[in-house]
Amino acid sequence: MNIEQVIASIRNVPDFPKPGILFKDITTAMKDAEVLKFISDELYEYYKDKGITKVVGVESRGFVLGSILAYKLGAGFVLLRKPGKLPSETFKVEYELEYGTDALEIHKDSIEKDDVILLHDDLLATGGSANASLKLLRKFGNNPIYASFLIELTDLNGKTRLKEAKDVHALIQF
Repeated sequence: MNIEQVIASIRNVPDFPKPGILFKDITTAMKDAEVLKFISDELYEYYKDKGITKVVGVESRGFVLGSILAYKLGAGFVLLRKPGKLPSETFKVEYELEYGTDALEIHKDSIEKDDVILLHDDLLATGGSANASLKLLRKFGNNPIYASFLIELTDLNGKTRLKEAKDVHALIQF
């Protein structure tokens, strides 16, 4: 297994969720046990010596690899969700989309002052949701935060919006 095989396993879906968008569908990669293992192992190797104590997965595709990484790193796993999905007290951050606004929430008791955080999502595009996620995590203090993605769409320059992160890493760049 290698990165080229992983790239070949990702389905391109034209005009989803709207015309002009070429959606990178990772479900075709995730359903293949060898690809899933390779991706998980590669991301683990990158983060294994960073002292990560909490992995924060962004709803919903960030939950898949995020939880695997938490397990492999011996870290806790925290859900970062859309509004109204978490049952206890939350912090909330709203952010702009090209067609409106959205928001993310996290339980107020999710992060401790000494946690080293790995924020994981499936894809970094314009950086809107990732930047909002970082702002949300900053409500807990000045914890070190690493930002992890399976895919980065480099032409959209999303990485430039993630200055709050100690490090931004994507396994695959398109």
